[in-house]
Formats: sequence, structure tokens, C-alpha cells
Amino acid sequence: MSVSTAAANQSLCTPLSVLGRDVTVPLVTGGEVTYAALDYAASAPALQRVWDDVAAYAPYYGSVHRGAGYLSQLSTDLFENSRVTVAEFLGCRADDQVIFTRSTTDSLNLLASVLPADCEVFVFETEHHASLLPWRDARVTYLNAPRTPGEAVRTLESALADREPYGPALVCVTGASNVTGELWPVRELAAAAHAHGARIVLDAAQLAPHHPVDIQDLDVDWVAFSGHKLYAPFGSGVLAGRADWLQASEPYLAGGGASRKVARRADGGVDVEWHDSAARHEAGSPNVIGVYSIASACKALTEAGFDSLVAREQYLIGKVRDGLAAVPEVKVLSLFGDDAPRVGVISFVVDGWNSSHFAAALSAEYGIGVRDGLFCAHPLVRTLLGSDPQSQGECGAPEAAPGEKSLNAIRVSFGAGTPDEHVERFVRAVTELVRDGARWNYRTEDGRCVPAV
Repeated sequence: MSVSTAAANQSLCTPLSVLGRDVTVPLVTGGEVTYAALDYAASAPALQRVWDDVAAYAPYYGSVHRGAGYLSQLSTDLFENSRVTVAEFLGCRADDQVIFTRSTTDSLNLLASVLPADCEVFVFETEHHASLLPWRDARVTYLNAPRTPGEAVRTLESALADREPYGPALVCVTGASNVTGELWPVRELAAAAHAHGARIVLDAAQLAPHHPVDIQDLDVDWVAFSGHKLYAPFGSGVLAGRADWLQASEPYLAGGGASRKVARRADGGVDVEWHDSAARHEAGSPNVIGVYSIASACKALTEAGFDSLVAREQYLIGKVRDGLAAVPEVKVLSLFGDDAPRVGVISFVVDGWNSSHFAAALSAEYGIGVRDGLFCAHPLVRTLLGSDPQSQGECGAPEAAPGEKSLNAIRVSFGAGTPDEHVERFVRAVTELVRDGARWNYRTEDGRCVPAV
């Protein structure tokens, strides 16, 4: 390491403390090693700060909104204050609503359920299935994968200009690809959408954990993201943005909490007056701990400072990309090219290797957890691999046996809790596997490659 590189490394912030950082796992070759969690794009480990906050609250757990007791009042305050924290984290406008959901998928399905009649949705084929598939009751225009950010904007502008009849429209776009990690030109796409009378929702599942997301600065109408990618536990998500379509629709779920008044009619039916607030789409007892954990994660990331977090992540991205570039058999997947700005998500294929076999060897022989398959973004991965984006494929490992070619890829992803050693071990493992081959025999079981025993 050069003096300048060492100095730059010393100036970077240390990794944030996460759960599982000291977990050891067995290796098939013998012994144990500290687990290297490099699958942040699927689920990031919870921050220790988040876990501590949840543990401190847990003894005071109580039902929210409808309880008169002290613990219920405390839990209600915590729940609603968490809404304020998330709104501040996202830079929400004064009249925006923050609705708590189960995940990004749930958030976008909620938004799909409130679209005005005859609304047309525009979505690129490059989207994660969470934002590609919810629009089943709308007219949907799927846009081909662009090869530059400028092409993305031009493609959207052309599609919006051609739409007939002219009515309500929604654009759905990712902030950062869950396959390539590349940042999308969200601000420019929002401007194009608004210029043609459309609204835009940002899938920030992969963006929010890595970069600040400001609704007003980006000028988007809604933002959706998941807690489990933002260093919080599973089971919570957010849809935040404009209230009018949300208030004008039937509740996403019907039940207690969403209703303000319910009365029987003389004819035996039921009249219901629904809330106009976020509660309209939050029926049932909410996931208070999940909501609080999201708010805690928002505070932790804000206090750590995104400038420092981004700088350190870019350093790790450079280490991984330089390491992979030194292995000729490795091909990194990209839409926008090597110079495109990105977050810590990198997908690749290895000549002569089945992706499931390679991922299994990383796990069994090096204690490294990555993801292989199509990453719930089938059309995009198939486009990047040069196959037909319209062909079907399973969301997971292929049926191909070790050594057989498969139309799948390997994804390594990391973030605020990743130590240098994890990415260094990953680069070394890739180099050794390509150079020397696997040290263990593997077989296919239920569609996955596993160590033979």
C-alpha cells in the first residue's frame, strides 16, 4: 500500500458496529472463520445502535393509539415521533404523509392500489420485481434498458410524449440498481416526468442505506424503502410522499385504526368514515418495534454523516473493483459503464464457473456470504448477460450442476458495517478459486450447489 493510500485509508471513518460482526462459521476444509456478510443488498445486518434502542424500549411495549395506560401512551408517542424522524430523514414536504408498511414491495403495492382510474405507469425493465410487478390493475408501459443515464431520460421523455389519451401517469424508477449498484439520474427523470404531467415514485431500497435521499431536492412525489436494507430488523418499510392520491382512495387494508367512525345502517349494512391521515392505510396493530428500528437507523446514519459513509464505501468499491479487474476470467456487469457512480453492489460472472458453484465455494471454503441468481430482477440480469430479457428464469440458483454454464450471476454487496478484511478476503478468494479451483467437491441439491458430504 502506498503512503498516500494508507493516509487516505486512515482518514476514513471506521465501520459502524453491526450485529453478527463476531459470528464464526465452520469451513468444509476445517476450522472456523469470522463470517464475512457481503449480501447487504438483500438484507443488511442490524446496527448495534438500533438493536440497543429496541432492547431499551422493549420492556415498555404497549398497544398504540387506542390505549389509555402509560405504556400505550408512551408507545404511541414513540410510534408517531418515529414518523417525524423518518420525514426529516427523507426531507419530506410539510403536507407529505409517511406511511409505515412491511417493506418496499408492500409500499409499492400500496401505491399501486391508490392509483387514479386510467392511470398509466411507466417503468424500466431494469427494475427490481418489487417495482416492476405491482401495477397489475393499471396500463403499464415497460421501457427498454438504457445504456447511459442520458438515454434513460430521453427514453422516458419519448414515452411520455407519445402517451394517449393524456391522463394521470406515474413513473417508477430505482435510485440505485440492486444488480449493478449504479446510480440512476433521479432528479432528471423527475423533471422529465413533471414536464409531461406525470408523477414519479422512487424505489430507494438500495439508495437510502448508502446516500442521502431528499424528496424535495430530488423533486420526487413518493419514496419507498425497506428497514431490513437500512440496518434495521425485518418486517418494516416506508412509503412517504404526496397525500392526495392516498386520501382519495379506499384503504389499502380495511380494519381497526384505518376507520374513524363505523355505524350500522337501518338496512343492516355498515357505514364507514375512514381517516384522512396516514392511519387510513395502516389498519391493524402496527409493527411498533419495526417502525422504531427504522427511526433509530435513520438517526444513526444521519449522526454518522453520509459524507463519511459514502467516502468509506467508495474506498471499498475501489478495492473490490480493482481486485476483480485483476482476474481476466471475471466480467463485472454494468449498464452505464465503468465510470458510472455506484453504491456497494457489484454483480459479475466468472468464465468456466456456474454461479451457484462459485457462491457455494465462497461460503463453504472462505466463510463469505454473497448472492447468486437473477436477484429478483430477471429482465435486467438477462439483458446484461446477453440473453433474451423476455425469457423466464427462477429467482435463485440455477439447476445447472457445478461446472455447467448458467444464465445467472454472483453479487457481492457491502455497506456501513463492512470491515476492510471482509472485502480483502473476498478478493483473495475470487483470485484463488479462479486460479486453483475449488478445494472441495460440490453437488446440486434442490436447485442449489452445496458441499458434498
